[in-house]
Amino acid sequence: MTLEEVVGCDMADKKMETVSQALEELLVAAQRQDCLTVGVYESAKLMNVDPDSVVLCLLATDEEDEDDIALQIHFTLLQAFCCENDINILRVSGLRRLAQVLGEPSAVDVNGGTGGSSSNNGNNNGEPRDFHCILVTNPQCQPLKCQALQEVGNYCDESRCRNQWVPCLSLRER
Repeated sequence: MTLEEVVGCDMADKKMETVSQALEELLVAAQRQDCLTVGVYESAKLMNVDPDSVVLCLLATDEEDEDDIALQIHFTLLQAFCCENDINILRVSGLRRLAQVLGEPSAVDVNGGTGGSSSNNGNNNGEPRDFHCILVTNPQCQPLKCQALQEVGNYCDESRCRNQWVPCLSLRER
């Protein structure tokens, strides 16, 4: 491995870590301001009704989700809709970390089951939330002002300039 390759890898790792932190900050800020939509079906409904308010679409999976054909079809349709409506898309791995960032109880299995806890963290029907798709909205009446949104948006723009239309990011457990 050459020096350029080592330095290039180091820079890329630092950039990914910075963007990961910015994404976590963005999600917390958006949740505080009630600017998050969580769930594949909920996200599809919102994008159908008000696509102009959506500024970022997160598609989250882990290795065990790669074989879920239905989920992959949903992702393909959501990606196409986002591209058509100029919505930034980010593919994220690390569902457990995503759930932690959004304040889900640790007993909830993000892949659909519960681990013995009856807490649903604001979910009215008692089922665990589906973190496979999360939308960040930015309503016109009260825009979300967050440096993290700008950083994540810049990362998506830079990725598109490199012909990576759906950039990937890995959230690491802490």
